[in-house]
Amino acid sequence: MTVPTRDELLEAYAIADRDVPAVRMNFVTSLDGAVTLEGRSGGLGDEHDRLAMQVLRTLADVVLVGAGTVRVEGYGGLQVDEADVAWRRSRGLPSQPRLAVVSSRLDLGPEHAVFSRAVERPIVVTREAAPADRRAALAEVADVLVCGDDTVDLAAMVAALAGLGLRQVLCEGGPHLFGSLVESDLVDELCLSLSPLLVAGGAGRIVRDAPEVAQRMRLVHAIPAGDLLLLRYARAR
Repeated sequence: MTVPTRDELLEAYAIADRDVPAVRMNFVTSLDGAVTLEGRSGGLGDEHDRLAMQVLRTLADVVLVGAGTVRVEGYGGLQVDEADVAWRRSRGLPSQPRLAVVSSRLDLGPEHAVFSRAVERPIVVTREAAPADRRAALAEVADVLVCGDDTVDLAAMVAALAGLGLRQVLCEGGPHLFGSLVESDLVDELCLSLSPLLVAGGAGRIVRDAPEVAQRMRLVHAIPAGDLLLLRYARAR
């Protein structure tokens, strides 16, 4: 069985120009299109999918997630391991990628593990209309970016992150955030792990609550990893 190494995946997912802001999505899905198994995406992956995720995090400036994904998937203090820290430092990058959480309602408390266990100060992206008291509480444990008035302006968010030197954005979901990014025409890449499972049931797709579009993508690679397939697609120019 073919199993790619960490170094091979670092090369396969390499970013050509880190100065150009880009949004890269990372998702896992079953053969029949399910995005979760028993309510969580983690049940679809294996050690090869987890290695690919770690490589993608190592390459990123910032890992972006929606608040719902933080709750469902149990995000805590995101960090890459010592070998990845060394790889990043050797290329002039900070030791760890930042973590940014998108939340319109700011319904994650400052005591949540995503803040209390953080190794780098997280970022919270919200809107002007979010509750002021919650924004003040989260400002104690995170850098709060206000992007948009009544809704979170994702294009303004990408620009604000780039202004902080965080140009390479890795979004890990969830499907609602993916849908909003597609609707805003901000998705540059999709890195998709195709899990060798048939799930059936009522699980949703990797994109939800977005109007129908036809954004053309081109295949960059398809790497077998055991029975799982690692797919990388880029925006067709």
